[in-house]
Amino acid sequence: MMTMQTPVVFIIFNRAETARRVLGAIREARPRRLLVIADGPRPGRAGEAERCATARAVIDEVDWECEVLTNYSQTNLGCRRRVSSGLDWVFSLVAEAIIIEDDCLPHPDFFPFCEAMLERYRDDQRIMHIAGTNYQFGRRQFEQRQSPYSYYFSRYNHCWGWATWRRAWQHYDRDLTLWPMVRDRGLLADLLEGDRRAITYWTRSFEATSSGKIDSWSYVWTLSCWSQSGLTILPAINLISNIGFDDGASNTLNRRSRFASMKTAPLGFPLNPPPFVIRDALADRYTQRHNFRHGWLRDIARSLLRSMLKSR
Repeated sequence: MMTMQTPVVFIIFNRAETARRVLGAIREARPRRLLVIADGPRPGRAGEAERCATARAVIDEVDWECEVLTNYSQTNLGCRRRVSSGLDWVFSLVAEAIIIEDDCLPHPDFFPFCEAMLERYRDDQRIMHIAGTNYQFGRRQFEQRQSPYSYYFSRYNHCWGWATWRRAWQHYDRDLTLWPMVRDRGLLADLLEGDRRAITYWTRSFEATSSGKIDSWSYVWTLSCWSQSGLTILPAINLISNIGFDDGASNTLNRRSRFASMKTAPLGFPLNPPPFVIRDALADRYTQRHNFRHGWLRDIARSLLRSMLKSR
């Protein structure tokens, strides 16, 4: 049985059941190093300390030859601070890694795909993020345009199973220091090619994140990549199924969402790389219209709801 050389980062919190399923998928890849990040229980949440402890106990089930390193917070830092501080720790130790959360179930092809992309584009400064998701939903236009290649290039750095390098993570602008300049100089219009709806969506998302109304590390990472004109590699076939759409989730609450438990399929090896590094603007336009519409309002509403529940 092959052992994967690339370190895997596993981000967990308080859901042992989904963590165990994802650990089972990691077990199939058998990474030699597993780095585990966990946040602490939220104050005032009955039973959450026990649930966090149960989720952490899942890591004791690692039964292959593997160095396990843990970075567990005893207090609750929140999504933004915990993930970003955890990844700071990761990239202080390793130069590149594959990152998976406890509700993102990967297809077996996800790990070798990420490992191959990390190697192929290791020194290509244009590429900052590799993701395992494909949100094109089998559109014929997309398939005809991308055939026969195994992946394409995008501006959208989806984070349900992804990989990156220390050289890219060093640009993570944790305090969004560049946002006022990007906003005031109208640079989003350049990045988003004048798409008014997209400009409105991302302006409000970054503004809400900057002001603390949204507790999100991923919006920060998106702007960090965009500020460097960084591209994302996305597979031509979806490799990640989010199994965490339920009432216990931090963000994915709607069980009926089209993004809940999406089907995965084999990508196929050997990979067939495109002979160019050109962003697929048509695929990105579809993603913007179908993935990013009212998300900033949704995220603010969820943050307010969590605050109300916490105060009870």
